[in-house]
Amino acid sequence: MGYTIAEKIIKEHIVSGKMMRGSQISIKIDQTLTQDATGTMAYLQLEALGIDQVKTEKSVAYIDHNTLQSGFMNADDHKYIGSVAKKHGIYFSRPGNGICHQVHLERFACPSKTLIGSDSHTPTAGGIGMLACGAGGFDVAVAMAGYPYHITMPKIVKINLTGSLNLWVSAKDIILKVLQILTVKGGVGKIIEYGGNGILSLSVPDRATITNMGAELGATTSIFPSDEITRKFLKAQGRESDWTALFADEDAVYDEIINIDLDSLTPMIACPHSPDNVKSVDEVGNLKIDQVCIGSCTNSSITDMMKVAYILKGKKVHPNVSLSIAPGSKQVLTMLAKNGLLADIIDAGARVLESACGPCIGMGQSPNSGGISLRTFNRNFIGRSGTKDAKIYLVSPEVAAYSAIEGILSNPTNLGEMPKFEIPDMFVVNDNMIEPPAEPEESSNVKIIKGPNIKPFPVANELPKNIEAQVILKVGDNITTDHIMPAGSKILPYRSNIPYLSQFCFEVIDPAFAGRAKAAGKGIIIGGVNYGQGSSREHAALVPLYLGIKAVIAKSFARIHEANLINTGILPITFSNPNDYDDIDQGDELELFDIRNCIENDLPIVLINRTKNIKIPVNCNIKGRNKNIILAGGLLNHLKKGLK
Repeated sequence: MGYTIAEKIIKEHIVSGKMMRGSQISIKIDQTLTQDATGTMAYLQLEALGIDQVKTEKSVAYIDHNTLQSGFMNADDHKYIGSVAKKHGIYFSRPGNGICHQVHLERFACPSKTLIGSDSHTPTAGGIGMLACGAGGFDVAVAMAGYPYHITMPKIVKINLTGSLNLWVSAKDIILKVLQILTVKGGVGKIIEYGGNGILSLSVPDRATITNMGAELGATTSIFPSDEITRKFLKAQGRESDWTALFADEDAVYDEIINIDLDSLTPMIACPHSPDNVKSVDEVGNLKIDQVCIGSCTNSSITDMMKVAYILKGKKVHPNVSLSIAPGSKQVLTMLAKNGLLADIIDAGARVLESACGPCIGMGQSPNSGGISLRTFNRNFIGRSGTKDAKIYLVSPEVAAYSAIEGILSNPTNLGEMPKFEIPDMFVVNDNMIEPPAEPEESSNVKIIKGPNIKPFPVANELPKNIEAQVILKVGDNITTDHIMPAGSKILPYRSNIPYLSQFCFEVIDPAFAGRAKAAGKGIIIGGVNYGQGSSREHAALVPLYLGIKAVIAKSFARIHEANLINTGILPITFSNPNDYDDIDQGDELELFDIRNCIENDLPIVLINRTKNIKIPVNCNIKGRNKNIILAGGLLNHLKKGLK
């Protein structure tokens, strides 16, 4: 029996366990990445581990999220991250150099290698044939310290692409179609692997768009083969020596196969407020729009920008529409400037933003109240844009640019003939905004710069014998990390200050949550299906820990968030019968009796609702190493005990 693409990489990197679906394995990590919204905490954790020099082949720290410097906080974080990177052997991508996933794809990602990053869209590098996973910052810190990355061996799903895309239909439409089929929880516990003759018409940037939004499926990662198209891209980046061929064996066995005929696809759109609320553009019709934003780690490559510039050339942005465009990297922006396409974009009336995440995380460009915004981004959760009552739609760059001119949602297939947009034979390569680390013998002379906004992260105590606490909050299905710990220009500057950040926890759902949790001193959260989907931000676990949350009891958890809860020392519990969720209300007094003994010895767990005087069977699916971590009160305590 042959191997899939992912299995081949795992086989070469496995440290412990067996490559059997559902079993616990650990794999060696070749590369890591962080960004500044999660990086400060990750490097505080790295320092807490007492590591002198990172043990990976390459680790890179990017500044791309918190680039708006309206106070000292972001600038201080940047100084801190830069100094830690210099001291500990990490490459530092300075503000303005670009979005981490775009730059990593251009300059560092390698086929057949492993990568974890403290950002849920790290699977972007799967477009180049890399096994790339989003993870919490602590998992990334631990990987930099030389420990393997622990996961449950996923199922592997093949998306078989056949045919070729019609004119003005794009890679974004492919992944929106996949989301329509699988939904935001359809990829949980799975690796999505792409194959079929349809991939031969997709460039590496196209493939990266698709693997990027695999995060919205809840997938562990997504991956494409490494073929001659991959080789061409790396050669154009001056990195042909990094190329290696990587294909699934013909007799590889998949847990599921989904066929998509590219010839049948039309331009698609994800409607508010979920990436899987997908329809065709024609189904939605002539929607009047107020704003268009083009960019993000999903759609900011040079080929995306070439298409946008072509559509905008000689045209004028509709007077009722605000159009902003953020090229994904300095490389992309430089090439647009050199070939004249930037002038076409500016002449049309677009507002050109710096090469950063920007509006995707609510860092500027918030829509008007009640506004309709088309975005080439990957998430449209309520409030994420910075305007709570705005309606955010996710589209391709082609749909976005054409609609910006027309003033209404418009189908770009009406544009007629389309030129062939290909990656250049040679990219403009200038890495002068990537600072190398100090040589190991010089690292002791590097001083860590730590501003007043950087506070210590909370650490849990050992799991107690019993947990007795009130339900501080009860929420529904598909609660995102944006719900738990919002992004945006008001909040993101405080990502390194957990005490201050805590006042915004669950603000989108219940502004009184933080005060209620503080007053109670300890508490439990009740959740529905897919609790914690979305971003990898471990702040969605660290802040509840700071507020005294001892356990989250849900119908099911998103993969990364469940790992973050365990790493911080918050107990994740699931209902044995999902209908029992209805028997608990906010304010109920609950008890997990003898919980430490139950987890330690794999005994049945009973949740006692003292308020209603009922007993509810629940599950704790924590096994092996994770069991030891939760018993110790989190990953830091676990590692300090000398465990692995």
